[in-house]
Amino acid sequence: MRCVVFGVTGYIGGRLVPELIRAGHQVRAAARSPAKLAEVPWRDRAEIVATDVRDAGSVAAALEGQEAVYYLVHSLYEREFVRLDSEAARIVADQAGKAGIRRIVYLGGITPRGEPLSAHLASRTEVGQILLDSGVPTIVLRAAIILGSGSASFEMLRYLTERLPVMVTPRWARNRVQPIAIRDVLYYLVRAIGLPAQLNRGFDIGGPDVLTYLEMMRRYAVVAGLPRRLVLPVPVLTPWLSAQWVNLVTPVPRSIAVPLIESLVHEVVCREKDIAGYLGEPHGGLLHYEPAIELALAHVRSADVPTRWSDAAAPGAPSDALPTDPDWSGGTLYQDLREHHSDADASTFWEVIESIGGEQGWYSFPLAWSVRGLIDRLLGGVGLRRGRRDPRRLHVGEALDWWRVEHLERPTLLRLRAEMRLPGRAWLELSVEPRPDGGSTYRQRAIFQPHGLAGHLYWKSIALFHDAIFGGMARNITAAAERQRT
Repeated sequence: MRCVVFGVTGYIGGRLVPELIRAGHQVRAAARSPAKLAEVPWRDRAEIVATDVRDAGSVAAALEGQEAVYYLVHSLYEREFVRLDSEAARIVADQAGKAGIRRIVYLGGITPRGEPLSAHLASRTEVGQILLDSGVPTIVLRAAIILGSGSASFEMLRYLTERLPVMVTPRWARNRVQPIAIRDVLYYLVRAIGLPAQLNRGFDIGGPDVLTYLEMMRRYAVVAGLPRRLVLPVPVLTPWLSAQWVNLVTPVPRSIAVPLIESLVHEVVCREKDIAGYLGEPHGGLLHYEPAIELALAHVRSADVPTRWSDAAAPGAPSDALPTDPDWSGGTLYQDLREHHSDADASTFWEVIESIGGEQGWYSFPLAWSVRGLIDRLLGGVGLRRGRRDPRRLHVGEALDWWRVEHLERPTLLRLRAEMRLPGRAWLELSVEPRPDGGSTYRQRAIFQPHGLAGHLYWKSIALFHDAIFGGMARNITAAAERQRT
């Protein structure tokens, strides 16, 4: 079947496309920033188109000639995500009807009945209903926590359990939840477009285990080989306060933690299992909780994590170009330029450049980077905990600590765009150029475009530390390349 996937650069979408291709479908991958798909392994087997789900014209173009739609868009990073998601869903629903689409598939969340819903769950419910009312036969799959390497829910569970030998557990940690492995979610998604044409309804999907969040943490500790965790019940820790705690302890920022935890205030358990009557179960059955955790941890330890929650860009115009024109940038652009000549060859330099960040660090003033990361987390930013998917190889669009890989010309240029809380916009360029004598020239450029007086004051306030931060980075990267050469 010819199908278009919206939200293909997200956690689920990036994993669904290769599964659809493997199942024999023709896939059109619709992305607002197609450059982020430059190095995905399935790029040559799918048609990639530039699409903004908030623009009816580009949505219509993406739908032309297609039979089915996967809608996997969610704007949690943005403050007005409820309004934005509603508007985008209405545009897609309207254009799908005009294009003669035969099936829409949407992944939403399990919603408890008779209770006030969090903004997150209410938004996903609203989007599902908009698609069901579109006149195009729609399947809404409703899941609770998705367990898989790189998912926000798994990362939150993992870091809370691993980093806290004494677990502070508010009342919501005793609510029941029915997690499902990412493997099983993909199984249902791939097969949903083959459901009978007359079906227009939602299905709850969940794994075979119903657990409390506290039980999930305890069982995770056992699977991960951690000592038994002590439990400290705290009846007054609200979801909002819990989210601040998650923001500090885990890589999941406050903007994601708040809606996730607000959803856990409810018990999210499947009310029906009708999907099994239509699609059956994966070979060997649905994964139980412990095997799902073991599988996710195995992927993390082997650095085999094809997509992560952080693949979705934080707010701040991910497609904005590097401001090289002073007129375009408002007439002010601060830069810190560093250049080093070395006997190390360019390929050795590139290995060091591409392995920067994550566990490897940033080659300068670790304390300053750690403090700046902590301040960013306290302000609700992403901080330094997002790390990287692979210790040696980067991809365009990937999150790298508080940066986003914006441009990559292997093996000469890496450009990173800052996603930390700043009074302006910032980039960091690392490049290497071979010299005729067999050595190379390393160039490093930090770029800052200030917003208002606060931006100018910010840049000037850190000017005293530039040599320690940027100069130290350039010197240490050069030294690392020279050590690696020997």
